Amino acid sequence: MKKYILLALFMCRCVLVLGVEPPKKSTDANIFGHVVDRDTHEHIPYATIAVTGTAFGTTTDASGHYFLKNLPEGALTLEVRALGYASQTQQVTLRRGQTAELNFEVVQSGISMDEVVVSASRSARLRREAPALVSVLDAGLFEKTNASCLAQGLSFQPGVRVEDDCQNCGFTQVRINGLDGHYSQILVDSHPVFSALTGVYGLEQIPANMIERVEVLRGGGSALFGSSAIGGTINVITKEPSRNSAQMSHTLTSIGGSNSYDNNTMLNASLVTESGRAGLCVFGQSRHRSGYDHDGDGFTEVPVINSQSVGMRSFFRTGAYSRITAQYHHINEFRRGGDMLDRPPHEAQVAEQIDHSIDGGSLSFDISSPDRRNRFNTYVSFQNTARKSYYGSKQDPDAYGTTHDLTVAAGMQYIHEFRKLLFMPSELTFGTEYSYDDLGDRSVGYDIHTDQTVHIVGAYLQNEWKTRKWSLLVGGRLDKHNLVDHVIFSPRVNVRFNPSEAVNLRVSYAGGYRAPQAFDEDMHIAIVGGERVRIQLADDLKEERSHSVSLSADLYHTFGKVQTNLLVEGFYTILDDVFALRDMDDAADGGKVKERYNGSGATVRGFNVEGRAAFTRWFELQAGVTLQQSRYREPEYWSEDAEVPPVRRMFRTPDAYGYFTASFKPVRNFTADLSGTCTGSMLVQHMAGSGVGQDVAVSTPSFFDMNIRLSYDVRIYKEITMQLYGGVQNLFNAYQKDFDKGVDRDSGYIYGPSLPRSWFVGAKFSF
Repeated sequence: MKKYILLALFMCRCVLVLGVEPPKKSTDANIFGHVVDRDTHEHIPYATIAVTGTAFGTTTDASGHYFLKNLPEGALTLEVRALGYASQTQQVTLRRGQTAELNFEVVQSGISMDEVVVSASRSARLRREAPALVSVLDAGLFEKTNASCLAQGLSFQPGVRVEDDCQNCGFTQVRINGLDGHYSQILVDSHPVFSALTGVYGLEQIPANMIERVEVLRGGGSALFGSSAIGGTINVITKEPSRNSAQMSHTLTSIGGSNSYDNNTMLNASLVTESGRAGLCVFGQSRHRSGYDHDGDGFTEVPVINSQSVGMRSFFRTGAYSRITAQYHHINEFRRGGDMLDRPPHEAQVAEQIDHSIDGGSLSFDISSPDRRNRFNTYVSFQNTARKSYYGSKQDPDAYGTTHDLTVAAGMQYIHEFRKLLFMPSELTFGTEYSYDDLGDRSVGYDIHTDQTVHIVGAYLQNEWKTRKWSLLVGGRLDKHNLVDHVIFSPRVNVRFNPSEAVNLRVSYAGGYRAPQAFDEDMHIAIVGGERVRIQLADDLKEERSHSVSLSADLYHTFGKVQTNLLVEGFYTILDDVFALRDMDDAADGGKVKERYNGSGATVRGFNVEGRAAFTRWFELQAGVTLQQSRYREPEYWSEDAEVPPVRRMFRTPDAYGYFTASFKPVRNFTADLSGTCTGSMLVQHMAGSGVGQDVAVSTPSFFDMNIRLSYDVRIYKEITMQLYGGVQNLFNAYQKDFDKGVDRDSGYIYGPSLPRSWFVGAKFSF
């Protein structure tokens, strides 16, 4: 393994050295100007100014002015972007020693049509011109919903739902279009370093203040990103330095109105050199959440969390058309659920205790030709996780374990634009990728060892014929997985038709696969009826395959002064050799064992509808709903009890669910944000224990989880602002009412919102 890592680092180093341009004589070609609101003529602070096709860029200062110096000579295109405004471009021609003035008057736009996304084709594209439909969650949404981590903000997109799957430790997973967590691939800055181990609790370990935006690509993504992207991809884009600034905040939440509190402190700072050649953005979070016992049985429904995280992202512009980007993060998290939280875990009746230490980062290099017709990217990324755990009950002294996991990914990508290829201009993308995952799991007391080493070598090729009105993308990816005997091919076809800028029509097909390896829930040992339950893989387990088709219409229209957007998307996914679980003979240690095997197959079909409306500057509304069916081809047995009937409906997949957000700003400094999620009835397994005497598939009630957040901004001194805020999460207290109780409870019998009605207050300082 060391030789692969050293080779990847050496290749990256060589490209970096070759890409660094020698010092050149200053061009003294400069541009200055301002950005103002076209209607009010007020200057707009902190708008982003980018020189298209180059590494140059800056932001306006607090007075709305900007200055760019030592730019390349010739024709340049400048693009301005500001929150709440439509993007705008202007062209200018510069000569050596010339200083030009270029001013922008931008138009207010509550709904952006020109968001830039990278997940649709692994290159930056306008969202409305991307070959596949990409949904975007920005940092503002995480603030509006009072989300402290990735898990708490993901549900506010159509077709996406986050659920809590363990009453003891709070294990969460995200479902896209009804497919459970291991069908979706989580990327960090487009890099696949989120392993099976970090997938167990990783959604809560990524702090919200680390995130610039999240791009969600629903449907098969294996043709671009490889294994485990059957349901879609979630691409977490970390914050990048854009100007000199800092933020610090603290939020105090009373869980269930009790004396169990969640204290969350976040810090961000951004520094950019005067020349704009380099920048550094740092973040930090410290969180302490007390355990919460909802039903008074002495066992927690919400686990203790103590976490600290710190990280940074930095860039260095090596030339006019090239740059290096580095990212690093360190996360420490301790969590524990069960009873007797102040005692060692082996003295408790039930304890799930996990202590993580995670280090991860990446280094990438981007370079392009001056005309942007040739672009090259190379990267290497890693994540190392060390975990100490205890999953046990009834004062079991042998339930301690340790796990180590190292994930490394490296790749290169080349893009060439043809002015005409056969019948239309096109963009050819070719890339190679190598990923390595070395997992070692030890249950010391039971002498159980899980060792898994995964090597995946992949290559992808795609060509997109495109104009502003039409695009046709045809491509595929070849993967050689060391746990699969043959090479796996994942095809992709996308067609886009834009009869106007306000109408975007798409149809897509993608094939995908999921390899037979240990997944996130295999690294989580549940406690059911006081016994440990773990998962093993069948000897003849083979990869799971998928075929996904989607059709979508993304429509924009303005009714008077009301801007609207309507998205309708239909999807149909066929799964072959679906992974399923069956009970096996009890293990020698007395615990229960479930085996993962290839089932009959399944189909998932439905549609997403999302609407957005910006009525005025002070009122915006967004809502989405998903209606779907998730069914196995044949009934699947899920219990060892012969009297329990098999089911065709997939567990934990409601046929209807949705979300909404609304923002009111009646006066300049005051904002009221409403948000909520609605989850329809679904089937959940309830295993025999303290709650029921026999395994049963329970049809759960529906839930509506609504939140409210009120905030007021106070200008303290010039560029220093304090925001005071407060609100209620789960306003109507839509919380599960039939939890199992006591030591014999089924910890997996949990559904609905993750918190009862909870009150929060906080303050944020911005510099």
